[in-house]
Amino acid sequence: MLIGQRLRDIRKAKNLSQDDIARATGFVRPYISRVENGHIVPRIEILTEWAGALGMPLYQVLYDGEEPPKPLKLPEDGEEWLWGSLGREAQELVVLRRSLSKMTEADRKILLALAGRMARGSRLK
Repeated sequence: MLIGQRLRDIRKAKNLSQDDIARATGFVRPYISRVENGHIVPRIEILTEWAGALGMPLYQVLYDGEEPPKPLKLPEDGEEWLWGSLGREAQELVVLRRSLSKMTEADRKILLALAGRMARGSRLK
């Protein structure tokens, strides 16, 4: 999900202007524009204020379902953790998520096709 596009879509669906969001949050309009155009990724505190200006809880900005998502069940003592949940793997996963969020849909499709071929052991031509 591209958060800037999501914020713009919600704002427009609620018939609000960037100036309306600026007045409700205290952010300057150029900042709002830069976020909505994907030049800046806002901190979670900023997103929380922005969601309040949109009149909705933060989870609705970040999640596209009707109900809040179910909490992730963490492993009990002795159970195995999922890859990417601890240490260096978690850091690598964060870098991967950031990189994927900056890619276009076409680039993601190419990457997935390449990864699929590599997983099958196909030779690339």
